[in-house]
Amino acid sequence: MFPIGKLSQASEVKVPTIRYYEEIGILPEPERSAGNQRLYSQETLERLSFIRHARELGFTLEAIRELLSLSDNPNQSCEAADAIARKQLIAVKQRVSMLQDLQKELESMVNQCANGKVSDCRVIGVLGNHSLCLHESH
Repeated sequence: MFPIGKLSQASEVKVPTIRYYEEIGILPEPERSAGNQRLYSQETLERLSFIRHARELGFTLEAIRELLSLSDNPNQSCEAADAIARKQLIAVKQRVSMLQDLQKELESMVNQCANGKVSDCRVIGVLGNHSLCLHESH
C-alpha cells in the first residue's frame, strides 16, 4: 500500500492531480489508515500510470474514462478502444498539420524580415494585418 506521496513519486503524477482523478471518479476512492491517511494499492498505481500515459498521448479525460471502462471488462471486443484511438490519431494529425502551417507562416515572416526599422518589419506587419498571412486558418 502506498500513501499519496509515494503514489505520486511512483506514478510521476502530482498529488493534486491524483485527488482530482479521485474526485471525478477515474481513480477509486482509496482505503484509509487508522490515522485517516489515504492508502493506495498496486492496482491503483497501474491505473494511474495508464491514465498518465493516455494523457501524454493527448487523450481527453472522457476518452480515458471510456478506455478504463473497457479495460475493466477485458472479455469484450476491442473495437471501441480502436475507435477511440483512431479518433485521437485523427485529432493529432490535424494538430500536426496546423502546426506545420504555423511553422511555414513564422518562417515566412522571419525570412522576409529586412532587419531594418520596426516601421518596415514584416513580423510586426503580418501580426498587425491578418490579410498578409500565408494561410487564412490562423
